[in-house]
Amino acid sequence: MPVRVPPRERLIVIGNGMAGSRVLEEVCARGGAERFAITVFGEEPCLAYNRILLSEVLNGSQDEAATLLHPAQWYEENRIDLHTGVRVDVIARPHKAVHCDDGNWYQYDKLIVATGSRPSIPPIAGLRGVDGELRKGVFAFRTLGDCRRIAEYARKSRHAAVIGGGLLGLEAARGLLNYGLEVNVVHLFGHLMEQQLDAEAAAMLQRAVEKMGIKVHLNKATKGVLGDGRPSGLAFDDGSTLECDLLVIATGITPNAEIGARWGLRTERAIVVDDQLRTSDPDIYAVGECAEHAGRVYGLVAPLWEQARVLADHLTGSNPTAAYPGSKLTTKLKVMGVELVSMGAVSGESDAQEVVKLVEPKRGVYTKLIIRDGRLAGGIALGDAPRAADLVRAFEGGTPLAAQPLSVLFGGPGPSAARRFEEMPDALPVCHCNGVSKGAIVACVGAGGRSLKAVMEATRAASGCGSCKQLVGELVEWACKGQAEDDPALHYYVPGVPLTKPELVRAIRGRGLRSVSAVFAALADGKDDPASKPGLASLLRTVWGTRYDDERDARFINDRVHANIQNDGTFSVVPRIYGGVTSAAELRRIAEVAEKYRVRMVKITGGQRIDLLGVRKQDLPKVWRELGMPSGQAYTKALRTCKTCVGTDFCRYGLGDSTRLGIAIEKRFQGIESPHKMKLAASGCPRNCAEATVKDLGVVAVEDGWQVYVGGAAGSRVRAADLLATVKTDQEVLTLAGRFIQYYRENARYAERSYDFVERVGIERLKALLVQDSDGEADRLDAEIAAAVAAYRDPWEEGRQPYEPTQFAEQARAAGQATHASL
Repeated sequence: MPVRVPPRERLIVIGNGMAGSRVLEEVCARGGAERFAITVFGEEPCLAYNRILLSEVLNGSQDEAATLLHPAQWYEENRIDLHTGVRVDVIARPHKAVHCDDGNWYQYDKLIVATGSRPSIPPIAGLRGVDGELRKGVFAFRTLGDCRRIAEYARKSRHAAVIGGGLLGLEAARGLLNYGLEVNVVHLFGHLMEQQLDAEAAAMLQRAVEKMGIKVHLNKATKGVLGDGRPSGLAFDDGSTLECDLLVIATGITPNAEIGARWGLRTERAIVVDDQLRTSDPDIYAVGECAEHAGRVYGLVAPLWEQARVLADHLTGSNPTAAYPGSKLTTKLKVMGVELVSMGAVSGESDAQEVVKLVEPKRGVYTKLIIRDGRLAGGIALGDAPRAADLVRAFEGGTPLAAQPLSVLFGGPGPSAARRFEEMPDALPVCHCNGVSKGAIVACVGAGGRSLKAVMEATRAASGCGSCKQLVGELVEWACKGQAEDDPALHYYVPGVPLTKPELVRAIRGRGLRSVSAVFAALADGKDDPASKPGLASLLRTVWGTRYDDERDARFINDRVHANIQNDGTFSVVPRIYGGVTSAAELRRIAEVAEKYRVRMVKITGGQRIDLLGVRKQDLPKVWRELGMPSGQAYTKALRTCKTCVGTDFCRYGLGDSTRLGIAIEKRFQGIESPHKMKLAASGCPRNCAEATVKDLGVVAVEDGWQVYVGGAAGSRVRAADLLATVKTDQEVLTLAGRFIQYYRENARYAERSYDFVERVGIERLKALLVQDSDGEADRLDAEIAAAVAAYRDPWEEGRQPYEPTQFAEQARAAGQATHASL
């Protein structure tokens, strides 16, 4: 007699976003495809995708296809009946059926509601048109469709505003920067990301954001949107206005819980669920941002992954006792490229708590620990936080801290990587964005994924915000017992072009590629990668000089306007003062300009120059013109200055004319494009008053000539420079300096400082190449640097003839104040 196979239960999932997709993944991993006939409805007309990557899609660094959580084939392999672009509008609970806007009814045995959330749109006058929809030029930032529409509109806009200074608003602002727009973030509250940061940490984040060229406006209540048709600006309650012709709303989310309320499920802020994610109807479940558990609605992905695991355990019977206890809120991500970990409550300290802080403003580092009953109850790690992973483990695991809280931050080196990973529970999340645990990564390595790239592709670890990439790499190395395979991408000059620097230079020269877009077209299958643009632009200027096709959208804001943006949106102007030697006439002009343009601060710099701080963008050309001095290149990756002492002219200890030589060095190499900024110095005797031995390139006079040093540093890292050679004449100094600069230009990675480059190449190798000419390259290097010197043009000349009409236009205005100043 044939064995009768029981029919599969009918499981319907409403929602194919991150929550719905993850539940399906967890259910199928437990054999659910054999137990259930699964049907999924997604309102968006596309496959499930990772919303965490939307800012990368907006800025063009990520293809939409790369955000997909599962390909169409995955649904087919798991026999999932997927309906995209279909909305469920009725849940007929007595009949256990749902009705869709395609006109069909579908029956279920079990139903999961995973409808997520939608943007919260504030009631601002002029935000919507007569039809009730957002007017032209106003956008939410929630879906792939939103990204497409914003990107298309940004290409014909000049001034963008983002209302909302939370995580989503900052990510939208970051994406808009790459379109060459003036970007403003408008925030109702007194500091950014008030849910994840305290005021002190937020102020440090704000400084980092503004250095990128984004203007931040705090305590601003938006009263209305100005303009007919497309927006022309914003009006605030305090009477001020802000110019914008593109507006993005990022003011939070609202759970999509209406379908539950409409059809009789218990609903408060969202659809109420128990510890098994059941609603008030035992055959209906809710998960993700539309679910409310124990009075809490979670808007982060890590709780969603935990809920999905419990729900899958319960549905499939693989763990009948599975229960969701609620989540400890840990936010681990990159905000505008700044690494951030936020755990639990970050403010509201009480006598029952100890608070420990480590603050390093110059490095942008802020660590705050809130300790209760000997355990970590919350905290913030912003910037360079090497102990962040250990802090997250202590917070999520509830493990006791050391008896002395300060030892957590100042107790010397932490545990070795081996010990840290051995003690780490397998279930501990390593990648919060995608819910990938230590155990999943170790299992992937055991299955043959023996490189970081292989593990990322197989598990999606580190493919969200990217803040865990280093930790994932270390874990892979540990799991491979130190034998992890090398990832070729680590050696690419820029991430968007799969070539090392020598390979890329050969291809650029061989194919005659003179613009960033030409490189993308020829060497990256036409894919435009904004993160690669500055590095490519620098390399192309080095290779081609005046024959480079300049595309300004490949430059940072500082390089577009040839001045260094400050935290209040004004700019810093540093004229060239060769060797620190000036005149009464120059000083008089500087003083007159400072008074005329109401410069807020006149500062003597560490490089013996004068910095005029607080210059408005529209005033830059006039300031440059009236100073009558060349650019000091204080804003870009080039030679900054050559610091000097008075040498033999006045000093009784002087052995060499360091002032004359320093001026000659600075005049010869001023403005030369390099992988990173270069600071030089010339000291007239070994007393080294100009600090030449901690500069990128320095010379020190000795009895019979000059010592030439390379690879020094005196910033956040201090490194004594290496002696390259001792030469007799000024001309030999200039020749050897030029060779080193050119070799550094040709062979260093983009943004690699000279001291890292010297350590990587080795001083003995540099001596052989540059002094002894072991490879026969000296004459070529001399010729290349001479060509670069001959090609130099003062960038401040653009003040007389701007590259494009709005190059020096101001983006913001107070009420009644003109927006643009004539040049």
